[in-house]
Amino acid sequence: MNLILLLEIIFWSAVFLVLHSYVFFPKLIEFLARNKKQNQRTWALNDSELPHVDILLAVYNEENVMDKKILSIFETNYPLDKIHVYIGSDASTDKTNAIIERYQIIYPNINLKVFARTGKSGIVNELSRISTSPIIILTDANVFFEIDTIFHLVKHYKNDQIGLIGGNIVNPDYKNTGISFQEKKYLERENLVKYYEGISMGAMIGAFGGCYSLRRELFLEVPKDFIVDDFFITMQVLRKNKDAINELSAVCMEDVSNKLSEEFRRKVRISAGNFQNLFYFLDLLSPSRKGIAFCFFSHKVIRWITPFLLILILGLNVLLVHSSYIYQWTLLAQVLLGSSLLIDRIFRRIGIHLKIFRFITHFYTMNVALLVGFINYSMGVKASVWKPTERNQ
Repeated sequence: MNLILLLEIIFWSAVFLVLHSYVFFPKLIEFLARNKKQNQRTWALNDSELPHVDILLAVYNEENVMDKKILSIFETNYPLDKIHVYIGSDASTDKTNAIIERYQIIYPNINLKVFARTGKSGIVNELSRISTSPIIILTDANVFFEIDTIFHLVKHYKNDQIGLIGGNIVNPDYKNTGISFQEKKYLERENLVKYYEGISMGAMIGAFGGCYSLRRELFLEVPKDFIVDDFFITMQVLRKNKDAINELSAVCMEDVSNKLSEEFRRKVRISAGNFQNLFYFLDLLSPSRKGIAFCFFSHKVIRWITPFLLILILGLNVLLVHSSYIYQWTLLAQVLLGSSLLIDRIFRRIGIHLKIFRFITHFYTMNVALLVGFINYSMGVKASVWKPTERNQ
């Protein structure tokens, strides 16, 4: 095999992997789910066997959303005497604690525990130790429930094989001036991919951390300094051979960031946590894991290494540019995509916002965030404390 042929094989393999994760896999997983239905063995809302539920919530300086969050929990059709709320305040310095204490008078089943600056994972671990119900719901302060969200997050546990249920987080508001529209579309697509993974394989790869539930018996404490706790908890459920599914009827509302800088900061932090989880769950990539391994590799692992694949594709393209006119066209395409970042920036400064250019900006920026996240991971994650992303900008 000559050198040019070897470079071509590597080039097109890298291109295929990127296309597989972003284009082919979503279509394939939808195809595999086409004749299958979501679990049908569920409780009814009026069923006396509906289990008690503990809602665990870690908060840090959430005074702007705390009222709405608590009201969204208790304005529900789920039996209120079966709901218990455990809130951990991560050394909040605003009015968050006072707001929670005010609602404790109205709803005695709210439990507040104030922590020194700890981080979300540490708080969730501690709250899980003092909660007692068979079903746990984990949620974020800026994710607001609909009247039937709790029921839909619980109903499937009549089926003993179901171990974890993800919620359908919807982003109703967006602006054309930033990246909230692009982030909204990305999350909508991710929700569907997770739904199809659950139906076809019982292997939703990572619940959205803002809203999901699981059986208490399957909860394992998140290791200290682990950043992406929702992914860790989901993969532990799959590791125990229980199904993880996404329930589209369990609707929650969340506002997304419109600032590219804010989303970049959040993605960098998450990306470092992604690589923590990748090396922790390498065993789930074993061919013996079948559907779990296929979804994990296709949906997550390839995306996490896409920055390296993009660099490889560009470097090989430069080396191959004189070997065939095909590589001249592929290099031109990459140059045009890169140029669109500059065009989008110029247009944005003069008040022109074209969605196609913003999607390209969003894609490349998030891959840069993955690369920075990997560097941060390689240097060692020092702590899992977090700063909430700016919202409603």
